[in-house]
Amino acid sequence: MNNEQMQRLIEKAARLIIQSNRIVVFTGAGISTESGIPDFRGPDGLWSKFDPEDFTIQRFLKNEESRKIHWKVFRAGGLTKEALPNAAHYAIAEMERLCKLDCIITQNVDNLHQKAGNSTEKIFELHGNFKRVRCLDCGQILTIEEVMSKFEIEEIPVCDKCAGILKPDVVFFGEALPQKVLEDANYHSRHCDLFIVIGSTLVVYPAAYMPVYAIEAGAKLIVINLGSTPLDHHAELFINDKAGETMEQIVNFVKRRFSN
Repeated sequence: MNNEQMQRLIEKAARLIIQSNRIVVFTGAGISTESGIPDFRGPDGLWSKFDPEDFTIQRFLKNEESRKIHWKVFRAGGLTKEALPNAAHYAIAEMERLCKLDCIITQNVDNLHQKAGNSTEKIFELHGNFKRVRCLDCGQILTIEEVMSKFEIEEIPVCDKCAGILKPDVVFFGEALPQKVLEDANYHSRHCDLFIVIGSTLVVYPAAYMPVYAIEAGAKLIVINLGSTPLDHHAELFINDKAGETMEQIVNFVKRRFSN
């Protein structure tokens, strides 16, 4: 694709945003990899090194040895380290400031949308948030930083209130998505007029149903992703490029139109 073709796509996406009133942005791993966070399913991702079957909720709950392995891998997996939002995250935050964002539905667990400046109440995290840790017994919520400090004296962190099992507040294999978050995401998907997919291959369900619900309700679809998705043929436009530079250009075009 040459620069002129890309510019036409950028301008078309921007005009769709300007013309729309209820915009849902859906983000996947492809937006986070540009911040240095590995894609678990990528060639060098976590599941290329470990068997996903070893990371089910059933095995986590089963015994201490399993939890020890889980925590060791999570600590080494990159998500507990500091990552910064990239241009795509900041562009989405700018959409909110321009009043052109209904909500974000994300498959990511990295907290980068909040860090970029989006309002927490506008973010629906289908797979949880790695910055939180929950006690499965008493329900206490801790930050990942509080839990990481425990590793200086113990291999398996436990709740300091009830000595219960602590678990990263993310969805494990075999675990249901958080029901209220899923219901809210369904609602916003079915009531938007523009649905923008950024950095997702749309192959992980039930998250990948969200753009389907939007299309069925009559919304227009934009897909921005490196590589094809099953819904490209339904999209008003498909941009096969990185999220950061693409979203930055789109939102800059929107801002110029608003300022004129």
